[in-house]
Amino acid sequence: MLIKGKVIVITGGAGLIGQEFAKAIIDQGGMVIIADIDEERMQCVSKELSQELKSDSVDFFKLDITSKNSISECIEYVNGKYKRIDALINNAYPRNKNYGRHFFDVEYDDFVENLGMNLGGCIIPSQLFSLYFQEQGYGNIINISSIYGVIAPKFEIYDNTEMTVPVEYAAIKSGMLHLTKYMAKYLKGTNIRVNAISPGGILDGQPNEFLRKYNQKCSTKGMLDGKDLNGTLIFLLSDMSSYVNGQNLVVDDGFIF
Repeated sequence: MLIKGKVIVITGGAGLIGQEFAKAIIDQGGMVIIADIDEERMQCVSKELSQELKSDSVDFFKLDITSKNSISECIEYVNGKYKRIDALINNAYPRNKNYGRHFFDVEYDDFVENLGMNLGGCIIPSQLFSLYFQEQGYGNIINISSIYGVIAPKFEIYDNTEMTVPVEYAAIKSGMLHLTKYMAKYLKGTNIRVNAISPGGILDGQPNEFLRKYNQKCSTKGMLDGKDLNGTLIFLLSDMSSYVNGQNLVVDDGFIF
C-alpha cells in the first residue's frame, strides 16, 4: 500500500472525480476526509463508500472553500481526530446558476463570481493548510486543473451539440496551473510540495456525437472514467513523488497532442 496511514482531505469529495479519488486513497491504505458543501450528498457518499469498500477509513466534513472560518474548523477537526494531515486535494468546482453560457452571453458579474469562487476557493484552503503544514513540518497540495488549462479548446468537437467550453472554465483551469507553480515556488524550503493534475474529458452522460468526435482526437480509449486518474493521484500522494514539485501531470489519452 503506497499511502498507508496518510490522512488526506479532498474538497469537492462528493463529486464524480472526488468519489473515485476517495476509493483510490482507501484502497491504498489512506484515510480520506470528504470535504464538501453538499452535506446530504457527502454523508450519502461516505456511507456508500464505507459499505462498498468495507472500510472505516472515510470521514466527512461540511466545508465552504470560500470561508476561512469553515476551512479553519476543518483543519481543527481533522487534526484533532487524526493528529496529522498529509495532503490537501483542491478538487471542488463551484459555479453559479448562470455558469456555462456561450462566450457572448457571459455577464461580467457571473464571470467574476465564478472565477472568485474557484480560484479564491483554491487560494484560501491552500493558505490555511500551508500554515498548518509549515507547523507540522511537511505537506502536500494537489490542484485539479484540466487539459483546457493547458491548451485552447478544440471547439470543433462541440459542433452540432448544445455543449461548449465555458470561458470561465478555461480561465479558472489555466489560472489553477499558474497558482500551482506560484505556490510551489513561494513555499520553497518548507517541505511542502504543490503539483497539479490536468485530466482529459470524463464520461458523464455526454451526447454520442460529441463523444465520437472527442474520441477521434485521442490515442486509444478516448473519454476517460474518473478512476483513470487514480494512478497519477496516488503517485503524487505517495513518497515515490517526494521530489516532484511545481509540476502539472496531464492524463488525457493523448488528446492535447
